[in-house]
Amino acid sequence: MRTLLALLVALLTAATLAPPAALAQDGDDDRTTQPEGGGDRLTGAPFATRSSVVAPNGIAATSQPLASQIAVDVLKGGGNAVDAAIAANAALGLMEPTGNGIGGDLFAMVWDPEAGGGSGKLYGLNASGRAPQNLTLGELKAELGEREEIPLIGPAPVTVPGTVSGWYKLHGRFGQQPMSENLAPAIRYAREGFPLSQVIAYYWKGNTDAFKYYQRETDLLPEQGNWRETYLVRDEEGDTLRAPRQGEMFTNPDLANTLETIAENGRSAFYEGEIARTIDAYMREIGGHLRYEDFAEHEATWVEPVSTEYRGYEVYELPPNGQGIAALQMLQLLKEYDLEEMGHNTADYLHVMAEAKKLAFEDRARFYADPAFYDVPTAELLSEEYADARREQIAMDDVMQTPTHGNPERLAEATEMLQEGDTIYLTVADSTGMMVSLIQSNYAGMGSGLVPPELGFMLQDRGALFNLNPDHPNAYAPEKRPFHTIIPAFVTKDGRPWMSFGVMGGAMQPQGHVQILANMIDFGMNVQEAGDAARYRHRGSSSPTGSGIEGGGTLNVESGVPAPVVEALREMGHEVEVDAGGYGGYQAIRWDPGEGVYWGATEMRKDGEVAGY
Repeated sequence: MRTLLALLVALLTAATLAPPAALAQDGDDDRTTQPEGGGDRLTGAPFATRSSVVAPNGIAATSQPLASQIAVDVLKGGGNAVDAAIAANAALGLMEPTGNGIGGDLFAMVWDPEAGGGSGKLYGLNASGRAPQNLTLGELKAELGEREEIPLIGPAPVTVPGTVSGWYKLHGRFGQQPMSENLAPAIRYAREGFPLSQVIAYYWKGNTDAFKYYQRETDLLPEQGNWRETYLVRDEEGDTLRAPRQGEMFTNPDLANTLETIAENGRSAFYEGEIARTIDAYMREIGGHLRYEDFAEHEATWVEPVSTEYRGYEVYELPPNGQGIAALQMLQLLKEYDLEEMGHNTADYLHVMAEAKKLAFEDRARFYADPAFYDVPTAELLSEEYADARREQIAMDDVMQTPTHGNPERLAEATEMLQEGDTIYLTVADSTGMMVSLIQSNYAGMGSGLVPPELGFMLQDRGALFNLNPDHPNAYAPEKRPFHTIIPAFVTKDGRPWMSFGVMGGAMQPQGHVQILANMIDFGMNVQEAGDAARYRHRGSSSPTGSGIEGGGTLNVESGVPAPVVEALREMGHEVEVDAGGYGGYQAIRWDPGEGVYWGATEMRKDGEVAGY
């Protein structure tokens, strides 16, 4: 099973050194040698890929340029930031199905400037779905046989898709224009077509290659997966199905029809109408367990964001069943270190970052779960006293090999990395000061490989993140939400909004959040430079699915980390790899109250764009 999972991840993230010829456009990627080096910027950090975008009235940052333009069009047309975020998310489900879609889940935070008598308030939304009602842990384990983990492919990892419920929760409280108008751009592009952008085309091929392997070599993906009909196109001769290529127009008429049904009939069309019945019939046909009743009883929930103070800034994340508080735990550990004095991406800096991550992730593996089933000790995990006790395990001249989780309950009174998830993050802000931080995903790759007939979207594989140990807080149970990796973030200063941001990518996300904040707060980078700077990613920590840390894990760094630093880390005892890919995708909007303008940034590792007016 581990071999199969490793192969899937390899297929999803392969060929980072040389783009495959299938993705070439006009021959510009089909070279025997690649050009070296790049141009020089006259101002700002030399590693920055572009300037921040500055706009006074409204701004949107997404991982696909057309989606960003849709969001700004909504703002200009009278919609607010929530309307624009929903419109962009719907478009991304079409244009970037490698990272999201209405078969997946959603989390969001919204800053409402008019709440609290005009002082503003931050709202949190958990729109993640639950496991089927009619499948027990014992029955699931019997179906899995000798497998030690829930697979990423097929019916077993499918949970109720929460995205549409999230849209309507957000719209019901904050929306300003009809949902039919918010969904209209995505419907139009689905019918008329859109051209694939470079990075999305790359991952599209990787995903479909993985599905081909699973359907050919295993019994996990049934023949009725339907993914070929939805996501592949005919080659020039019309004989072979293949992934669409960069710059090639792609249509999804089934998805257009589905979105149109939702636009016309609302949330109930998805959870209580023909869409839910189609999925019920499909799951029965392929031996899955999700039923109409699971959809009919699903509801997204408002949750209270949790925060910690970091050098005068309040950093907000959503509570479990997500992993957001891991970022807060890391910040609690790091704020006693003078990172500025250490220097950016030095050996000491990367060492202390990795050690703090190890400690936070051991707690993540032990304590993060659905709070409806387990009383997560969130306050204790984020307390100063707990951070002080955990920080004692960090030594500047040694590397932790076998860190363990702490005991936050006791303190209050007196344990392989997760598969990398593919995700979209977007943020939008409008002229009233409303800001939206939204993240959405099908989990690993495009999802489970299962496309209900004629609906145009893939069901998520988020249930693969359950633990099969009945004594673990994240153990699988009927109607339970699995542990989640996707986390939006928000930062305030002096009680006012400062930044809405996120970093995509499975277990990279908390590490990415902390790096962005350190880049800006400790090292004074602007919002674009903070995302362009070379990143680290520590992998190999224990996970909520049951795997444990081995040998201290591996510290991966991008090529921008100097070679002497890499060697110094190795001499300290870190296993270090220099590579590309797997470092997430970033978008951010920062508010400047002095000038009354927004500063936007997007990810140079993705296809994204910031658009403002």
